Amino acid sequence: MKTAHYTAYGPPSTIAFRDDPVPTPGAGEVLVRVHTAPVTAGDARMRSGRVPRGLGLMVRLALGLTRPRVAPGWAFAGEVAAVEPGAEGFQPGQKVFGLKGFKGGAHREYLTIAATGTILPLPETLDFRTGAAFFFGGLTAAEFLIDRARLQPGERLLVAGATGAVGGAAVQIGRHLGARVSATASPANHALARQLGAEAVSDYRDQPPSGPFDVIVDVMGKLAWPGARPLLAPGGRLVLITADLPQMLGAALRPRRDGRRILTGTNRDDLPSMRRLVDLHLAGAYTPALGPVLPFDQLAQAHSLAESFHKPGNIVVEMAA
Repeated sequence: MKTAHYTAYGPPSTIAFRDDPVPTPGAGEVLVRVHTAPVTAGDARMRSGRVPRGLGLMVRLALGLTRPRVAPGWAFAGEVAAVEPGAEGFQPGQKVFGLKGFKGGAHREYLTIAATGTILPLPETLDFRTGAAFFFGGLTAAEFLIDRARLQPGERLLVAGATGAVGGAAVQIGRHLGARVSATASPANHALARQLGAEAVSDYRDQPPSGPFDVIVDVMGKLAWPGARPLLAPGGRLVLITADLPQMLGAALRPRRDGRRILTGTNRDDLPSMRRLVDLHLAGAYTPALGPVLPFDQLAQAHSLAESFHKPGNIVVEMAA
């Protein structure tokens, strides 16, 4: 099978392919033939080693000092190719999607995963492309809006950077929760932001839509606390999706400022969170917006698009049609 791997930290050209044996699932595992997988901003950061300020050393200690020692690919969609004894709930030919998580390993033609792990049946309302794109932005948006910011019906939500994986999910889920959603995006993506549910859209390089807002989701850290402060209503919450180390420490040490709160951190990617997101989808709250779909052998080009941070929707590569 064809497998992607990283040869060094650096540009997309550090991605290489090799031929590996198809893995043999162990007891309690399923073998998945991967059809599609997303290429996310997180994938691009792990490959390049370019991370928010202050996090570089920690990332190198976790991933490898001289090259990433994790495998490419965070999530997948495909079909079950084989089921080993003890792998309850799955059968050959079944469509599935799931997460390989931090250690990666989804950018390959076959993978193994525990049947009790982060894998679920693919709903009939999703195809392999939207299934691959489903979890990355959706899990983040759902946890921050529902569990942390506790967005309420009628509140005013601003999503700064509204048409990527996280921002697009935040617009949809915020609308489903009953918020009045405004967004910033590049002019070419304004139509998509409105299609996803934003009532007002402005160019991210100009003044944001008129506030105040009860919740601001700052996807790329363009506003941060200084830019968001004058836009936040009393009791407002600022969600920093992409935070550097000083911002994380500041939010931990001083989360409440002028009657407002700053929220940072990472989201859960466990089965309960995945199942909740599926329930939100089935309720009509969320379907990932697709951007470029490329063949697997153009994985480096997909990484180039992902690290531009201006892509519309989610980037997906196809291993099999």
